[in-house]
Amino acid sequence: MINEKMDRREILKMGIFGTLGAFGATILAPLERAFGSGHHITATAKTNMSHARMGHGYDPGNEMTEGLKMAHKVLTDFDYGKVSTLPNGQTLREYEIVSTEQSVEVAKGLMFPGWVYNGRIPGPTIRCTEGDIVRVTFKNLSSHPHSIHFHGIHPTNMDGLEPVQPGGTFVYEFAAKPYGVHVYHCHVAPLARHIHKGMYGNFIIDPKKPREKALELNMVMNGFDLDLDGENDVYTVNGYAFAYHNHPIQVKAGELVRIYLSNMTEFDMLNSFHLHANFFHYTPNGHESNPRIFTDTISQIQGERGILEIVFPQPGRYMFHAHQSEFAELGWMGFFEAK
Repeated sequence: MINEKMDRREILKMGIFGTLGAFGATILAPLERAFGSGHHITATAKTNMSHARMGHGYDPGNEMTEGLKMAHKVLTDFDYGKVSTLPNGQTLREYEIVSTEQSVEVAKGLMFPGWVYNGRIPGPTIRCTEGDIVRVTFKNLSSHPHSIHFHGIHPTNMDGLEPVQPGGTFVYEFAAKPYGVHVYHCHVAPLARHIHKGMYGNFIIDPKKPREKALELNMVMNGFDLDLDGENDVYTVNGYAFAYHNHPIQVKAGELVRIYLSNMTEFDMLNSFHLHANFFHYTPNGHESNPRIFTDTISQIQGERGILEIVFPQPGRYMFHAHQSEFAELGWMGFFEAK
């Protein structure tokens, strides 16, 4: 019998997660039954638990699955919208965000029943410049009421508190301010359910004076509650476990790297980012009015965000991960490869 405390989360930590790619639904289905009822774990699951590897020794494989491809795309996929100029000279940026329900791959062979913006978790990275008029046409093609709440300063009637019913459309429009890195997410109750199912993304407002040139990357820390028990079983950056482990993020030694980092993890009070063998500058919210610190580890509550600026001094592989061991062992771990 499995102990009540020996739940799916503990099994994943012991290594069964690492074998799901090979056995997929064959293992997942009996595990679902086992975790839900407290019955015996299958012999197949026990065997795979004994051979699996996690943490620093875990090998997620080299296959570029669809979920892994998406996690790498999200790094540099900034949506600047359809751009035009208004009669008063202001820049108008128009976006379309569509909510649907679909399964997304969060690790090799492991699917999650997501509620998504534009078909992915996290949703599109909306980007503009301070003072631009942002116009977002939101279409709800799902079976649940949803909305979009943008962090930042805007009129209260654009705050995303009113649910958009299935089949409905709403247009959010406001002037983008203040500059910095923000987030957006669904704000329909129950909030925990809508957020943990995947309805969030980064919202970047650039300052009018451009920042120093850099390799810019987008990262959203998140977690996935696979059995809907109110505890995350997998932790990721950009929606896929160990996405940058065997496929490191490529950077150049001596080049400035700027990361727009946010935490949209549900069910855990904090998430964190730790960099090995190097330090970085961190600015909360990415606004110069906030104190800039020099460190190798930062933590964020849900909805918190900031900008990391890193220069890798010499070639090599620099590990990064959550500095909560459990999070790292369950997927939140990768490498920068400086060349």
